[in-house]
Amino acid sequence: MAPSKGYKFTKEDIKLARIAKAMAHPARIAILRHLASLDTCCFNEVSKEIPLADSTVSQHMTELKGAGLIQGSFEPPRIQYCINQENWKLARKLFKELTKTAKSGKDKNSSQSEE
Repeated sequence: MAPSKGYKFTKEDIKLARIAKAMAHPARIAILRHLASLDTCCFNEVSKEIPLADSTVSQHMTELKGAGLIQGSFEPPRIQYCINQENWKLARKLFKELTKTAKSGKDKNSSQSEE
């Protein structure tokens, strides 16, 4: 095993990476779009919208739920899914901060090349 370089990732970077990984599939984006268009819906409604096997849709939803992007509440006889609004706000904030960092880094690089 290689020795550690001592660099620690921030909690925010770890969370952002987890969110980005969960969003890194077109089926998951489709699921998120569908859930965003509704208050809540059950798995069968989501599954009808996504042209994949139910088991595959379930695995994608598990990834999204694990990243905190969606949540489910048990309302007999079904689980109702929806967007986790609190974590969506956090995701938007983290992506916005990342793009600001990228823009400021680009500005620094362009001013250095002009010197």
